[in-house]
Amino acid sequence: MQKSVELIMAPPSPHFVGDGFRVHTFIPSSYRIDMHRMNPFIMLDYNSKHYFEPSDTPRGVGVHPHRGFETVTIAYQGKVAHHDSAGGGGIIGEGDVQWMTAASGVLHKEYHEAKFARSGGWFQMVQLWVNLPAKYKMSAPKYQAISNDKMTRVPVKGSGFIELIAGEVASFIGPASTFSPVHISNAKLMAGDVADYSFPFHFNTAMIVVEGEVIINGTEQAPVNHFILMENNGEDFNISATQDSVILVLSGEPINEPIAAHGPFVMNTHQELVQAFNDFNNGKFGYLE
Repeated sequence: MQKSVELIMAPPSPHFVGDGFRVHTFIPSSYRIDMHRMNPFIMLDYNSKHYFEPSDTPRGVGVHPHRGFETVTIAYQGKVAHHDSAGGGGIIGEGDVQWMTAASGVLHKEYHEAKFARSGGWFQMVQLWVNLPAKYKMSAPKYQAISNDKMTRVPVKGSGFIELIAGEVASFIGPASTFSPVHISNAKLMAGDVADYSFPFHFNTAMIVVEGEVIINGTEQAPVNHFILMENNGEDFNISATQDSVILVLSGEPINEPIAAHGPFVMNTHQELVQAFNDFNNGKFGYLE
């Protein structure tokens, strides 16, 4: 049975996170998409293509805490550096992904890589927050640097391919380690290509057209920078590219647990949130300059 399109959303007005990320927030949004609707994807900031002037001081977001979930940053243009109090860190450039499991708690900072900052240039990124099941929220933090050459390439109908980051497509497996069933991929299609996907009926599924323009299931047209939310009413769907295109595809099994979220913490109960703030204020998240 085919999974149909529920809505196609134009990008909301952008805002800055720190001074280095000009983002459209698709999850949560004012249009029916809260932390539960796309769970386990509980936040999605999309930095559509934006030009940053040269700067001697790298732009970004200073030291801040997280607990209870994972941050996944996908680079399309530009370079981002990351450091956290658990010892994770590195630089990601075009096509790379950094996957930070905050879990029991870390401090981290993210900012434009120094050379990119000095030269300036086009910048395009996605940051996702992936929820953790309750039994893993207090596990040890970890960091996965997933360079583009580690990603699995899945053939499509045509000359393009699916670049698989996490999960499975047509028996191909992505390199990322996850705590619950999660799929993340970029379909990199040439004009006329068709990519076929199939996910379980109950998985929450969505897409962003990062480049180009596509048609979903042969009927629903979606232009660049638009978000496509799929109904939970089937398993199969296809993406046809009307021009050279890049489409971020997300699908995951819902974590059917309470969500208690405030600022940088996502837990299951109010008391766990209070504990997170107390632990942070008492220095239990470590130290990071």
